[in-house]
Amino acid sequence: MAEIALILGAYLFGALPFMIAISRAKGFDLSQEEDLHIALWRKVGRLEGLAGILVDLSKGVIPVLLGYAFDLRLWVVTTAGVAAVTGQMWPVFRRFDGEKGNSVGIAMVVTLVIIYRAYPLLLAFIPILLGILIRTLPRFFAPGQSLNDRLKFGGPASNSLPLGMATGFAVMPIVSWLSQQPPSMTLALIILFLIIILRRLTARLTQDLKTTTSIKSILINRLLYDRSYL
Repeated sequence: MAEIALILGAYLFGALPFMIAISRAKGFDLSQEEDLHIALWRKVGRLEGLAGILVDLSKGVIPVLLGYAFDLRLWVVTTAGVAAVTGQMWPVFRRFDGEKGNSVGIAMVVTLVIIYRAYPLLLAFIPILLGILIRTLPRFFAPGQSLNDRLKFGGPASNSLPLGMATGFAVMPIVSWLSQQPPSMTLALIILFLIIILRRLTARLTQDLKTTTSIKSILINRLLYDRSYL
């Protein structure tokens, strides 16, 4: 019962529409925004945006920590982490149309690395960090900007960040297998990668298909760059 409760609770926790709730409390409706993190940060406020980031990260951390604290089996702990990511992607509270799951997935894996000492998995974060740096540093150090401009979250669409994310999640199960981590952890990382890619390919896909004649290009762009059009 404890194992079932953890997995189901992790899904529901991941599905909580915290960012939508906090934006509506401030008089904004962000339900149609493509990226809630950026919209919350730039349209509502930086404090609210930071709160949204921290809550999303906690969705990947808390279920894993609870499972470990109660000495549940590893496959239950990793399944709870994947359930939290699934909840954010397909939340029951938002008609199963949620976010992309990257932040929750990263938080889940980092927590697994720390508590189970699976340090080789940190290698998989190299492409993710490179993607973040390539996307962020040129914008941050561009001349002629005020401090307020430098602290704006988001900006023009990036190719490096979604490529880095996809590569990082793809490398995780490979590193896990090569470093002889427990099979249940490797399997969970395979599933995590697959649902991350599935969400990329299908998020609001029907809307984009109405405006294109090339389904192939849309799917390739979604797979590599997490958006339909370059």
